[in-house]
Amino acid sequence: MQTVVLIPTYNEHENLAAIVPRVLAHPGVRVLVIDDASPDGTGELADAMHRQDARVEVLHRPRKQGLGLAYIAGMRRALAERFDLVCHMDADGSHDAADLPRLIDAAESCDLVIGSRYVPGGHLQNWPWHRVALSAFANRYVRAVTGMPIHDTTAGFRCWRSTMLARINVDTLLANGYAFQVETVYRALALGGRVCEVPITFTERTRGSSKMGGRIVLESAILPWRLRARIGPLPKSPREADTAASG
Repeated sequence: MQTVVLIPTYNEHENLAAIVPRVLAHPGVRVLVIDDASPDGTGELADAMHRQDARVEVLHRPRKQGLGLAYIAGMRRALAERFDLVCHMDADGSHDAADLPRLIDAAESCDLVIGSRYVPGGHLQNWPWHRVALSAFANRYVRAVTGMPIHDTTAGFRCWRSTMLARINVDTLLANGYAFQVETVYRALALGGRVCEVPITFTERTRGSSKMGGRIVLESAILPWRLRARIGPLPKSPREADTAASG
């Protein structure tokens, strides 16, 4: 199955140089870097990678417009190019490219596979206690409001079957920040999609700085209620999310 990995970037020059070769180490995988005019030269580095290896493609956006819109642009491109699987991961090194094959394998039987920190076998590494507490609270909050049977609703390491990605209609998404992750899995479940979680180890970035801000946190708090109002509640007894075996 033809697979593309979306990597949105803004000032991730050092991290991108390390991540892309690890992703391309897996056969049949291509990379699409979506860069928001990074002033640190990330886009230029991605272009150089493309010149050296045609498996790397680059989508340049004119300015910093938000994570959700970057993903939407990348997903549109991936669907237009008819990839079978569309994966995405953070550019900061927190997701281990060595886990990609397990997500891809799980997509044989699932419409959406989530690399989860919060299923058995999943771990957080080098996170300060306040980040752990905030993440745990956010997931409990989202689950309580939406009724989603997902342990890691905010995870950014995912693999989609393109058929399901096309069905959620990315052009109608509401979220632009990290809440994008919550909205897309909610839409997949509302459409009856089979969602699986596989355990991963999430490692705190060692280079660069986080893009999280107050506006993003506010959007994340409001969005679950907007989803219920616009899309409606999930079925009363939604299919429990499957946890794919590790290894």
